[in-house]
Amino acid sequence: MPKPVIAIFDVGKTNKKLFLIDEEYHIVYERSARFVETLDEDGEPCENLESLISSVHDSLHQVQKMQEFDIKAINFSTYGASFVYLDEKGKPLTPLYNYLKAYPEELSAAFYAKYGGEEKIAQETASPILGSLNSGLQLYRLKKEKPEVFEKVKYALHLPQYLSYLITGKALADITSIGCHTHLWDFTKNQYHRWVIEEGLAEKLGEFTPADSSLETNYEGISYKVGVGLHDSSAALIPYLANFSTPFVLLSTGTWCISLNPFNQQPLTAEELKQDCLCYMHFKGKAVKASRIFAGYEHEQQLKRIADHFDRAAYLFKHLKFNPGLFLKLAAKVPENQEPQLKFSTVSAFSERDLNLFRTAEEAYHQLIYDLVKQQIYSLKLILNPGVTRIFVDGGFGKNAIYMHLLAISIPHIEVYASSVSQATAIGTALAINEAWNKNPIPTDIIELKYYSSIQRTV
Repeated sequence: MPKPVIAIFDVGKTNKKLFLIDEEYHIVYERSARFVETLDEDGEPCENLESLISSVHDSLHQVQKMQEFDIKAINFSTYGASFVYLDEKGKPLTPLYNYLKAYPEELSAAFYAKYGGEEKIAQETASPILGSLNSGLQLYRLKKEKPEVFEKVKYALHLPQYLSYLITGKALADITSIGCHTHLWDFTKNQYHRWVIEEGLAEKLGEFTPADSSLETNYEGISYKVGVGLHDSSAALIPYLANFSTPFVLLSTGTWCISLNPFNQQPLTAEELKQDCLCYMHFKGKAVKASRIFAGYEHEQQLKRIADHFDRAAYLFKHLKFNPGLFLKLAAKVPENQEPQLKFSTVSAFSERDLNLFRTAEEAYHQLIYDLVKQQIYSLKLILNPGVTRIFVDGGFGKNAIYMHLLAISIPHIEVYASSVSQATAIGTALAINEAWNKNPIPTDIIELKYYSSIQRTV
């Protein structure tokens, strides 16, 4: 008898994956693809939209033929801040522009001057000023720079909703995409921002639809429940929201280390915005206060500096264990370790440290991690609020024993866990429409946890 599953398309900047997930939330099939980027009309690299479209249809055709699976539903998660502009017939009108594309300074200045200034817009839309990463400004740019193309735009869909559109033919908008550093959503009024209405953009964004809803869709003669698609950062939070009701913060670590607090709906202050705080929206439409630092990237750069200085292979540092005695000795060499002064900085103090201060590579690496942890604690405190009792650390630093011990030592009043969810974004995307395809209760063992106990915290 075929196994009931949901098909999840998880589209990142590098890897495009299709997962089949069963009713117990086990991944039972995975297919991955990578595409060579193409160029837009300005010669800037961008997603190969044609290849992506073909891949969605081809992958779905392939799994439809697999007799061991019965696909009940389909959903999508992708990176954010990218629009597909469609004409009356549903045909893309432009390349899928890269959200890292430089934004024209004059156009940016004119926009903020017209609508109240950078600080006002940033506070109302709960997002720092990020250029093209504020995806609403991409649509504004199209209107101002290419009015002849803009006039042909029937719908402007964020990438997750466009992939859903490929299957359903329905143009929809979803709060996890609209509400994430786009400048489109007014968090103070819980509606589209005034500028979106005045510029005539709202009607092009599709029908606003709950992120946990699905459409009964006939695709090539087979009936599926099809989700509206989710922004990937919001999707990765869903397994935690499904399993824990006690207030927590999820610290998602990778190139960026992003602290997500779904239990803090306090408006962002101007000072918080200047320190790289923003708000996401989770799939139930509530604000998720977040802060971020570029710590994963800095870790890689400084690790290389340590490895070169001590003539060690960088990969060896992955196996280092926490050495509390060594950490205590560092206090004599680095006096600020004794009473660390936390402050906002785009890089940690380690970038300025003289490596000749350290006797061994292990000693230098412990100091690097502690400097990154101090920076992380400052970032965490920007979004912590009373009632939060747990921090879950997933991603690369969650596997780093030195980082986890030093984090636990630095916030002794909060329980610290290393956590992992296999393919959290895909699992979260499936969970968002669980009721549409799965008759079973949500499993309680989706998340693996390792607690850093009070004994382990003692130095």
